[in-house]
Amino acid sequence: QVQLVESGGGLVQAGGSLRLSCAASGSIFSIGAMGWYRQAPGKQRELVAGITSGGRTKYADSVKGRFTISRDHAKNTVYLQMNSLKPEDTAVYYCNADIRELVRRGDYWGQGTQVTVSS
Repeated sequence: QVQLVESGGGLVQAGGSLRLSCAASGSIFSIGAMGWYRQAPGKQRELVAGITSGGRTKYADSVKGRFTISRDHAKNTVYLQMNSLKPEDTAVYYCNADIRELVRRGDYWGQGTQVTVSS
């Protein structure tokens, strides 16, 4: 069973930093794109950052210059370095990965990790 496990969320003061990580485990043949989404109360889930298997990245305009996504292929792990955090970054952050197993492929999601930024 493929599973994504997230860590690194928490409570931080505005201007502070957090680093989220998400590790995939299980019967994995390969992993394509990976990304981070977030959902704040009363808002739609939105893409924060994504990274392809080739290392190409994209970011939401609201986080450009502050967040950096990276991945470690050997560890099946994706990271999100979050700097200069703002209260509007408060949300549940979800890891997503396009995972190819031996007999199937599909999108997998982590359980989410809460990020709260105080004023």
